[in-house]
Amino acid sequence: MQPFVQRLHRNGGDLSRRAVDVLQVNMGRYCNQACIHCHVESGPTRKEMMSRETVEAVLRFLADTSIQTVDITGGAPELNPHFDFLVESATGLGRRVMDRCNLTVIFEPGRDYLPEFFQRHRVELVCSLPCYSEENVDRQRGKGTFDLSIRALQIFNKLGYGQPESDLALNLVYNPVEPHLPPPQEKLEQDYKRELRQKYGIEFSHLYCLSNMPITRYETHLKLRGEYDRYMKLLETSFNAATLDQVMCRNLVSIGWEGSVYDCDFDQMLDLPIRDGNGKALSISSLSVDQLLNQPITVGNHCYACTAGSGSSCGGALVFR
Repeated sequence: MQPFVQRLHRNGGDLSRRAVDVLQVNMGRYCNQACIHCHVESGPTRKEMMSRETVEAVLRFLADTSIQTVDITGGAPELNPHFDFLVESATGLGRRVMDRCNLTVIFEPGRDYLPEFFQRHRVELVCSLPCYSEENVDRQRGKGTFDLSIRALQIFNKLGYGQPESDLALNLVYNPVEPHLPPPQEKLEQDYKRELRQKYGIEFSHLYCLSNMPITRYETHLKLRGEYDRYMKLLETSFNAATLDQVMCRNLVSIGWEGSVYDCDFDQMLDLPIRDGNGKALSISSLSVDQLLNQPITVGNHCYACTAGSGSSCGGALVFR
């Protein structure tokens, strides 16, 4: 395999951050699910959780910037006891708040208030539903997950989420079950909308297609099945230089649960923090935007997953062909 950094140099040199439009906050690795494809390796036994002190540092940094979007993720971020505080404070600062929700979390003990909480604060929902087939979803995320996900979507719909003409955005996320690239996003969105509307009366705003990242838990899964090398070859041969202008790390910064700063959520899981000129990892407690702008982005072979085919980012495909 040609190292990604060499492929990058052949197509215009290093990647650098142009702006910080999105502050992505990982609130921890504790989750009520343990999905096969999860690059965070989240699950019910994980203990890592962002502290109140770190949440307050995130908010201080945010208040001193013009960053408009706060993208909250995990684990299941809603299971962090400081989740509500982060949402209320960020919306109080007039920022757009997105929550990456696994849908089933609203059925966890004490979390049934979340749908109305989201509605009240106009939180944009980005919800995992890796297929519109019960068999595929349960195989990837655990038995019974599909039924709970459908129930959750119906609850959100009743509150106005995802409805035509509504400003309450309900976006779904597709991940392939098998080690292949996602199909064209626009076409699959039409299929999702048809199937979910006809079978369950569900409406949603947009579908985001994401490639599975071949790191951590998914890397182990691929290797156990003898599919890792083939998947990496697929990503490499599907490299699309047109995606380089749109990759999310150009305008996003990711904050880890313990306060470290990363170019993206994937670098976070690989322990590749952004460092200052002295080699010290940056921390949200003392971070300034000037430390991030026009700085080179740390890359590795995992970056092939974001630049293969139509590209992959937290907002779905990067180019449409």
